[in-house]
Amino acid sequence: MKLFWRVKAGLLLTGLLTASLSQAQSNAGLPKPTPRQLAWQSLETTAFLHFTVNTYTDKEWGDGTESPQIFNPTKLDARQWIKSLKEAGFKLAIITAKHHDGFCLWPSKMTEHSVKNSPWKNGKGDVVKEVADACREFGLKFGVYLSPWDRHEARYGTAAYNDYYKAQLRELLTNYGPISEVWFDGAKGDNAKDMTYDFAGYWALVRELQPAAVMFSDAGPDVRWVGNEAGNAGETCWSTINTAGLAPGKADPKYLNRGDPTGKQWVPAETDVSIRPGWFYHAAEDSKVRSGKNLVDLYYQSVGRNSLLLLNVPPNREGLFAESDIASLSDFRRILDETFKTNLVARQPKLTDKQLATFTTVAANQPVTIDLTGEQSFDRISIQENIANGQRIASGRVEYWNGSDWRPIQSFTTVGYKRLLRFPAVKSSKLRLFITNANGPVELAEVGVYKASSGEEN
Repeated sequence: MKLFWRVKAGLLLTGLLTASLSQAQSNAGLPKPTPRQLAWQSLETTAFLHFTVNTYTDKEWGDGTESPQIFNPTKLDARQWIKSLKEAGFKLAIITAKHHDGFCLWPSKMTEHSVKNSPWKNGKGDVVKEVADACREFGLKFGVYLSPWDRHEARYGTAAYNDYYKAQLRELLTNYGPISEVWFDGAKGDNAKDMTYDFAGYWALVRELQPAAVMFSDAGPDVRWVGNEAGNAGETCWSTINTAGLAPGKADPKYLNRGDPTGKQWVPAETDVSIRPGWFYHAAEDSKVRSGKNLVDLYYQSVGRNSLLLLNVPPNREGLFAESDIASLSDFRRILDETFKTNLVARQPKLTDKQLATFTTVAANQPVTIDLTGEQSFDRISIQENIANGQRIASGRVEYWNGSDWRPIQSFTTVGYKRLLRFPAVKSSKLRLFITNANGPVELAEVGVYKASSGEEN
């Protein structure tokens, strides 16, 4: 395995922003997201569900020799999983339909190495269906992970395996309703058989059968890996990269982490991280579950840096979320709701309507002055661009009025979908924003000023 200001009447807006970062790149030429990518980015928090024979062997990577007989989640309740995620504000859940061990959580017609030969529900069960049904019931979008590396299937390493894989992919894409994300993990062991994956064929099948779905691999085509599993998007994080020569599993993690301001393709970063040290459930890690405060940190380091948080929550051997995991998810949502409940900026239609499509065009190095609802104490700021027309902000800074002078709060680099700023609390009745460097005219869409929950650490 790898974030609402009122602009004063005297605001200086001097037309289009001088594109100082890349003069040669015109506004019309900026890469832009597709509708599916735009919809995906707005989800903000999504979930992984790592579950397979590894849950019973205490391994992270199975070797493909595991007997289906060990898979028996006697209390499996996908509704509990999805209800917990829904209450924690998650918008999509991705099930590991097949991990590297090759065991299938649905009764695939292509192999006997699946739930149909397990004691669970006497071989009549289908984990993928139960998750898909629960997602529909609770209003979450649904996604599937299908590992290209298969340590069980004898055809792996031959051209015939690509046909096998595409047949399994077709089963998942046609039998479980709308699918919003398909995850193609590029991981495989150093001792794996040589295998040339037909990614072009895989991706074409998804486009044919589930055209609204985004596809993840290390370098796209729709979504890229953030380059680590620690929950950290780059402090500078562009949604654009150059995909030429970036084969899945072989891209430079540092490049993926920060993106490329001159990139020609829009491939935003997805920040995948687990709520536990491992990706699968291990009883020995019950005391090592990330706290709600820690999950909030991950939110700032992913969503707050123009990425999306993909948090893994692994079901246990009974087929349930552990109570400790549910408690952390609940605390995570409580803290975020408390922090972002009240925007301290007086209402301004274009910048506080929660619509990225309404925006104000901001000029270079001209101060955007923002009135708050009286003198307020605050320690969080949210800035968003209208990314439908591309990502532009490369750097900027925020200042506050102390009664006699403007004082610095914080500088920042990229914004994109959302930039969240955290800083020691200050008290003021107004702020001002400077965009100091950008990749074209800045379409400032949303801004917010907040006071953090008492449960959140600065």
